[in-house]
Amino acid sequence: MSEDVQNLANRLFAMAREGASDTLAQYLDAGTPVNLCNQNGDTLLMLAAYHGHATTVSTLIEHGADVNRANDKGQTPLAGAVFKGEDDVVAALVRAGADPTTGHPSAVDAATMFGRSDYLGLLQPENGQ
Repeated sequence: MSEDVQNLANRLFAMAREGASDTLAQYLDAGTPVNLCNQNGDTLLMLAAYHGHATTVSTLIEHGADVNRANDKGQTPLAGAVFKGEDDVVAALVRAGADPTTGHPSAVDAATMFGRSDYLGLLQPENGQ
């Protein structure tokens, strides 16, 4: 991969971490792959979810991001959002059909491990419909 391409990818990952929804949407509209991953297998959606940017998460979902794609450690965006306590992100991912039982640990496992019983009802499959 050329240095220019790597620099652009790094900027895109930073946009996801920082919640730069509008700018990121412009790149996606121009053809940037929505499921682009970094060296750890983190997608743009994973980074936006983990950093609590619900608007960016919604933008990525609208552009076709895979809500269940796990990183190289088996972690999903939903489990990351549960771990971080990002209520709006959790809700957006569940509405988009994220599977709370996918990943290691799964979102359900994370909610249980970290005492987030408030999420357990939301993470039931019938609530994501």
